[in-house]
Amino acid sequence: MKKEDLLNSDFLKQFKTGEELNEFLHQLQKRGVEQLLEGELDAHLGYDKNQKSDNPNSRNGHISKKIKTGQGEHELKVPRDRDASFSPMIVRKRQSMVDGIENIIISMYAKGMSNSDIEEQIRELYDIDVSTSTISRITDRITADIIAWQNRPLEPIYLIVWMDGIVFKVRDNAKVINKTIYIAIGLRKDGRKEVLGLWLGKNETSAFWMTVLTDIKARGVKDIFITVTDNLNGFTDTIASVFPSSTTQICVVHQIRNAAKYVVWKDKKAFAKDMRGIYTAPTKEAAEAALDILEERWNSKYSYAIKSWRKNWEELTVFFDFPLEIRKIIYTTNIIENLNGKIRKYTKTKGSFSTDEAVMKSVFLAVNEVTKKWTMPIRDWGMILNQFLIIFDKRLDLY
Repeated sequence: MKKEDLLNSDFLKQFKTGEELNEFLHQLQKRGVEQLLEGELDAHLGYDKNQKSDNPNSRNGHISKKIKTGQGEHELKVPRDRDASFSPMIVRKRQSMVDGIENIIISMYAKGMSNSDIEEQIRELYDIDVSTSTISRITDRITADIIAWQNRPLEPIYLIVWMDGIVFKVRDNAKVINKTIYIAIGLRKDGRKEVLGLWLGKNETSAFWMTVLTDIKARGVKDIFITVTDNLNGFTDTIASVFPSSTTQICVVHQIRNAAKYVVWKDKKAFAKDMRGIYTAPTKEAAEAALDILEERWNSKYSYAIKSWRKNWEELTVFFDFPLEIRKIIYTTNIIENLNGKIRKYTKTKGSFSTDEAVMKSVFLAVNEVTKKWTMPIRDWGMILNQFLIIFDKRLDLY
């Protein structure tokens, strides 16, 4: 039946209610699937129904099978063969749910819905009963996808890699403790961002970042031009030990927050204004002059805040060595913090996670949802690429 015939008003008049029309469409889909199954069996046997054949295997009636789909629950007649070698592709053996519904369940889980909420939503939307244990089994299959994704080959070079950690509460030996998901985002030569991996550990340490960087290298990364990190103690040395040619920029926003911790509330606004003169300066020399002014005005009250700038000065001011377009994307870890914020949005309904596998599964699915939109190069990519080609021409030629 053609679409225009289906929509013809004379045709629709035979259905007195919307329920009757829905039932007709339901039966139409059911018959369509059954015809496809019959076609699959014809191909398996090598001859059509009612044809003669020398094949000792033949048709052996049908079995009834209930399948859950996005249009509700169907009871299908699935054809059989005598030697039980027929394995249909459209409705696989031991399959009770089509991929469409499974994908909907996984998407709901990725957006932070609990198994019981998903069960209720599926029942309301599709009039299908799917138990929480079935939902759990469906989402558990993601574990194999995580392993494959975590071990996939990476690009030989990344122009920039942003690195940061996000903390979750996870049950461990009858206690709920903080664990960190380590995240790295790479900027590829085509200007697109890529999450390089997710690694679960305890409190964020430079020693664990060594494990992360070693894994990245083992998966094919030869060079990283610029790394952007927080000011975790020993992080710069850790990066240099694995990627010695990489230039490390410590996130200025992290530095501002850390320095502000030492300042009392009534002085925060004035202190922040003086700090702004450092990171908005046009050159490194001008930034150092602004730091001198900050020290002159505030050192007597907040010497630790000033020392935190002095201690990390070289890594904090790396961005001044680059053109303005590159500066904007390397002086802060905002790119990875934006991802972390969206992960938090998807996982906020879960106060704590029962296992390491549960937190990895949720974060992986959240990352998948977010990165579906990463289809375009970053802003001003053409100009930024040309700047990288000029600055890193010899290293780019190597790969």
